[in-house]
Amino acid sequence: MADDATPGAPAPTSTGSPKRIQWGTRFGFILAAAGSAVGLGNIWKFPYITGVYGGGAFVIVYLVCVLLVGLPLMIAELMIGRRAQKNPVGAFQKLHYEGSPWKYTGWLGVASGFLILSFYSVISGYVLAYIVKSFQGFSGSPDQIRAQFDALEADPTMSILLHTVFMVIAIWIIARGVQKGIEKCSKVLMPLLLALLVALAFHGLFNTEGGSEAVSFLFQPDFSKLTAEAILSALGHAFFTLSLGMGAMITYGSYMKRDAHIVRDAITISFLDTAIALVAGIAIFSLVFAYGLEPDAGFGLIFKTLPVLFADTGPIVAVAFFVMLFWAALTSAISLLEVVVSYFIDQRGWNRTRATIAMGGTIYALGILSAISAIKLPFRGEDTGFLLIFDYITTNYMLPIGGLLTCLFSAWVMNDLTRREEFGSSGFWYRALIITLKFVTPLAVLITLLHGLELLPFMEY
Repeated sequence: MADDATPGAPAPTSTGSPKRIQWGTRFGFILAAAGSAVGLGNIWKFPYITGVYGGGAFVIVYLVCVLLVGLPLMIAELMIGRRAQKNPVGAFQKLHYEGSPWKYTGWLGVASGFLILSFYSVISGYVLAYIVKSFQGFSGSPDQIRAQFDALEADPTMSILLHTVFMVIAIWIIARGVQKGIEKCSKVLMPLLLALLVALAFHGLFNTEGGSEAVSFLFQPDFSKLTAEAILSALGHAFFTLSLGMGAMITYGSYMKRDAHIVRDAITISFLDTAIALVAGIAIFSLVFAYGLEPDAGFGLIFKTLPVLFADTGPIVAVAFFVMLFWAALTSAISLLEVVVSYFIDQRGWNRTRATIAMGGTIYALGILSAISAIKLPFRGEDTGFLLIFDYITTNYMLPIGGLLTCLFSAWVMNDLTRREEFGSSGFWYRALIITLKFVTPLAVLITLLHGLELLPFMEY
């Protein structure tokens, strides 16, 4: 293939794959994949860790990490998915051989989606509750407003009810299929999410006194505040924010058309994910600075700090914020469920309705453990609820290992001719991608894994 071929262009040869349902439009795929990547992490975690690690300098390091880690691995996952036209387990077997031990990498992705959704649904249910609270208006002293979340979290009946509502919505969307469910939902929710987010950022910039301070904080670098911990956090977030290592992009890639441009689409998805995180930072920090609060409030920023501010801004801003947050959570949740459902459709021959109801119901049942905060187990030296245990296991073990193995497979095991056909070029950018996937990305993911396990020798834990 010529060196000047367009990267990501359609492969000139047929893979001989059986006919598979595909995305209706490129626009629909982009929104669905971006919706998978855009979740609570963009709206909550990115502003939070940016606040913790000093602002603009952290943002620069984060963007570099997206370029060197997130984007190459996303391209690799989309290539694997489109080439195999299978779920993660079937994809690794088809591209290697039947019964290949690499299938366990796919299994790890399916298990990750299963476990993450079980507790992610509980957190998303809390967002539903705060939509209702926003309509009612936040009132009382700051301590009383903050205490509302503690009371909600401690109420097992309400937590399970909210978890139930959220899972029913996700199951209904997935049961409708790829085009009529995931794609149609994404075409509605993602533009509305973007519109609400831009409106909130506009409000923060021009209708509060914290807008200019928020922009300076996010985009004016102060490298004196950049620590090894900050760099490792940027590296970890660049990996996790794009839904990598959990089979989501392999699954979504398996529904791509043969004329889709993988590299162009991966760049678009990464850009949207990063842009949304930055705009969310402007929207949130504008409010935080306007009220003289610290930008490193942690998890309580969403459910404790901002509701105190919304007591003054009024219900319109509060409703818009939590509706936007809910839509971001929903688009991520349906991608997690689709990873699990696609396995049972492809490998077990189940129809979509049966697979969705059975697996969605099983995930829901497991999620009840996370919804009941009073249930605790000894974990890492203290009594811990299932939500935090599952979060720790998936974040620190399952996703980094899955991402590392996927990276190694795409760079060292996958047939080079297959890679070049899916990439659409054998020129400079293809060679740069392979070098990055062989050496840079796996090293970065390995460092992320060791850091999550508190095993890096140069760090103090």
